Amino acid sequence: MIHYHGGPITPDTAALKAWRGRHAFISFAHPGQLPLASEFCQSFALDNGAFTVWKAAGKNKIDWSDYYAFVRRWMNHPGFDFAIIPDVIDGGEAENEALLDEWPHGEFFGAPVWHMNESDERFVRLCNEYPRVAIGSCGEYDVRRPSLAVSRMKDLIRHVTDEYGQPVCKLHGLRMLNPLIFTKLPLASADSTNVARNIGIDSKWRGTYSPQSKDTRAALLVERIEAHNSAGALIYCEQRDKLHVQYSLEV
Repeated sequence: MIHYHGGPITPDTAALKAWRGRHAFISFAHPGQLPLASEFCQSFALDNGAFTVWKAAGKNKIDWSDYYAFVRRWMNHPGFDFAIIPDVIDGGEAENEALLDEWPHGEFFGAPVWHMNESDERFVRLCNEYPRVAIGSCGEYDVRRPSLAVSRMKDLIRHVTDEYGQPVCKLHGLRMLNPLIFTKLPLASADSTNVARNIGIDSKWRGTYSPQSKDTRAALLVERIEAHNSAGALIYCEQRDKLHVQYSLEV
């Protein structure tokens, strides 16, 4: 699988430690290090920065024309892999379908987002229509609850695998670069900002031999994450992995 490390990673020297010869995930909301990533990474992918843009827009309808132009600028770069098609953070399936229709760069360059609170039918359809689908966690299936998120995805991915247990399209896990998640699923790629967020938190680096520089911390985190790979095929047991959602009872 491809491990995409999200930016911005500061300072630039730490970004180079994380990205040189590896893969970067660059947000439209924070594009400043894209020239650096495009120069030193094996490849990079672009995120629409939906949540950041959504908040800045006051939760109103967003004009994505600038993002489309941003993708147009980079999509023919040899290191470009794909861009996340815009999605509505708190919207319904109809709103997200409208954004798929609006996307101007075709299926090869863009990956639609399926959110875990959306219908299974939409996920299956997207996987049969697009070469790559991004999976976004939310609500009770948030990636901060790895076991439940994995159970939800296993129960779903089984509907889009071939006879060998391999997905019929490439699956990308948004914010899923956690070995507790991606080692159990047949993901082609996943991203996170784990490195960017944690190299500057001194309280997480204690002990006599803990690295003090952000550069060394970045190199260490990347090495630990990339020591793991995703599953080569879906291993699903209906009795063990079947997702049973329990609802609270009012008394």
